[in-house]
Order: sequence, then C-alpha cells, then structure tokens
Amino acid sequence: MNNLAELTMFANRYAKAWCSQNPDSVAAFFAEHSSFSINNGSPAVGRAAIAREAQAFMTTFPDMVVTMDKVVHDEEGTKFHWTLTGTNTGPGGTGRRVRISGYELWKFDPDGLIAESKGHFDNTEYERQLRG
Repeated sequence: MNNLAELTMFANRYAKAWCSQNPDSVAAFFAEHSSFSINNGSPAVGRAAIAREAQAFMTTFPDMVVTMDKVVHDEEGTKFHWTLTGTNTGPGGTGRRVRISGYELWKFDPDGLIAESKGHFDNTEYERQLRG
C-alpha cells in the first residue's frame, strides 16, 4: 500500500479504532504475526498482544480520542502522525488531562495490513502532563 489517498483513509479508520474502546478493532489493522512497539520498547507481537497494548491505553484513558494529523509516505515507510487527548482516570490514574502527539512508522504486508509499527512520542512531556 503506497497510494497516499488509500493510506490516509486507512489512517483515519485506524485512528477511529483507537477511539472505539474496542482493542480488537485496533488489532484488526495488523497482520497476524505483526509487531507494535512504543519508544523503542519491547514489541507486542501478534494480534492478541497488540490488542492487550491497545486495551492498556483504553483503560488508562477511557475518554481517549486519537486524531490523525497527517500521513507521510517515503523511503522509510509510512508515518502516521497522531494526537492523543484523554483524561487519566483509569485505575491508579491522576485525573489529569493529557494531549500528546507522536507518530507510528508503518511497514505493510502484501495484504495491506500493518506488519510492523514503531511508535514514538515525547515521554518526558507525557509524564509532565500526568504529574501536572
């Protein structure tokens, strides 16, 4: 998948899946044996593990909204730039609202599903917002 219009539609649907509070809807965008990592952490491998990662965010931010800022396709792959807003009211939450932007670098499989996603955001800024 490398048509920018198709990638943009895919990214919009993906952002909506993150807003759905249904982790399986996020995992459905990934190939069966794909990987998803955040800030160079250990990857979640496979749809079930990716669904668990999505559930963790959805539990932490029950009112989470993820918006697509832009999609860029170049020699590295496809970068999905996003902004997450939500209130940290999950178990042990601070009750603070956060707004954080980042991106995922995607590689696709032949079926047009995400084979690899490497997510990045400013963790220092995220922690600052959580502390207030």
